[in-house]
Amino acid sequence: MAMLEILEFPDPRLRIVAQPVTRFDAALAQLVRDMFETMYAAPGIGLAATQVNVHQRLLVADVSEAHDQPLVLVNPRILAQHGAQTYQEGCLSVPGIFADVDRALAISVEAEDITGKTFMLDASDLLAVCIQHEMDHLQGKLFVDYLSPLKREMVRRKLDKRHRQAATA
Repeated sequence: MAMLEILEFPDPRLRIVAQPVTRFDAALAQLVRDMFETMYAAPGIGLAATQVNVHQRLLVADVSEAHDQPLVLVNPRILAQHGAQTYQEGCLSVPGIFADVDRALAISVEAEDITGKTFMLDASDLLAVCIQHEMDHLQGKLFVDYLSPLKREMVRRKLDKRHRQAATA
């Protein structure tokens, strides 16, 4: 397995809209393994392929404390959503930044597994937030897009400053 580089805001590659996965092969299975390794090491609870500069409709998630409930969604589509919740979100592509985001409380998703088999999933609470967050990445959207332009600019400046400090350290 290999650790993948996670793109960070404001990298323009995070804005690329992902294309559907059409090949369910060993390369896809390896990418999924690498994405899980990268996500767990970060540490995070979700990772979209876009975040590792692979522009395919693929995400991995595991909201369990023990990291023992891995979930792979290939070509996911939200079929229904219910209720509303506000959750303080963070993102591996926007490290150290957290903000309240309004999302659906529960969702029904149709997706494919790594073999191409279609399945349905009902998710609520944190898992619903995670899936919606990662699906935004597949559309080239980040959680900071839900913030006001002023707050988004403050986040960009904070990350720029952190990168400059890391480069001189």
